[in-house]
Amino acid sequence: MLLSRRAMVAGLSGLLMASLLPACTPSAETTTPSADTASEPLMVGAIPDQDPEKLQRLYGKLVDYLSAELGVPVEYQPVTDYGAAVTAFRVGDLDLVWFGGLTGVQARLQVEGAQAIAQRDIDAEFHSVFIANTDSGIDPINDISGLSVFNGHSFTFGSESSTSGRLMPQHFLQQAGVSLEDFKGEVGFSGNHDATIKLVEAGTYEAGALNEQVWLTRLEAGEVDQSRVRVIWRTPAYYDYHWVIHPAVTDRYGAGFIDRVQQAFLDLDASVPEHQAILELFGAETFMATENANYEQIEAVGRAIGKIQ
Repeated sequence: MLLSRRAMVAGLSGLLMASLLPACTPSAETTTPSADTASEPLMVGAIPDQDPEKLQRLYGKLVDYLSAELGVPVEYQPVTDYGAAVTAFRVGDLDLVWFGGLTGVQARLQVEGAQAIAQRDIDAEFHSVFIANTDSGIDPINDISGLSVFNGHSFTFGSESSTSGRLMPQHFLQQAGVSLEDFKGEVGFSGNHDATIKLVEAGTYEAGALNEQVWLTRLEAGEVDQSRVRVIWRTPAYYDYHWVIHPAVTDRYGAGFIDRVQQAFLDLDASVPEHQAILELFGAETFMATENANYEQIEAVGRAIGKIQ
C-alpha cells in the first residue's frame, strides 16, 4: 500500500511517542486537534496550467492570506503536471488544491469525503477558445457546426487532463463530428495554456484550444502577437476550476475547519488592496461557494472520452 510522506512521518512520530509514554486508556474521545497536528502546515497545491513563475507569484500571496485567516501555517507545494496534483491529493500530500473541472472530479472520486468548496465568479460559466495561426487559412466561425474548418490542420491541446484545454474542446469537436484523426499529423499536448498560445503563434501547430481566461489575461498584458494568432471560436459555457479540500483536515485542525477555509475564500473583497491583488492574479472579481454536484457534466464527458474510468 502506497503511503504519503506525511503519513509515514506521522506514523513514525506516533511510534516514538508510544515508546515514551506509559500505557493508558483514554477517558473520552475528542475531536480537538493536538498542538502538534494543529501546527502542521496546510499544504496547498494547484494544477500547473500556467507558467511556473506566474503560479509562484499567485500562490505566494494566497498562502500568506490563508495563514492569517485560518491561524495555521500554510505552504504552497508546486507539482510537475496535472496527474501529479491528483496523486498528491489522493495520498494526502496536498490538503487543498486548485483543480480544473476534470482533475477535481478525478481527485474526489479517489478520496471519499473530499469536497468542492469554492470557485471564482467566472467558473460557473467558463469557456474555452479555439485559436489559429493567421497563416493557416482558418477563418473565424459562428457556431459549433463550423469546427470542421480544423480538418486537415495541425492542432494542439493543452495538458491531456485539462478541462478547458482538452476535455471540453474535444467534447465540442466530437459534437461537430470532428475526430482527432481528422487533424493533420498527430495531435499535440502542449502541457499548459501559455505553451499552447506560443506554439500556435509560432506556427508549430496551426491551431489549438485553451482556457479563455488565460487568453484574455495574456492579451491584456500585451503578451500575444495578434498579427500571428487569433480566436476562431468561443465554446458554450460549462463549470470548470474549483478548490477541493481533503477530509483529513477535520481530524488535524478540528470540526468546522472546512467551513472556515471556504469562508476565507468567500471573504476575499476587491475593495481591500491585499485581497484585490489575489483576486486579480486569479482573474476573478470574487469567489463563491460550490459543491460536488456542479461537476456532473464534467464527469459524464470525462467518462465518455475515457479520462475517467
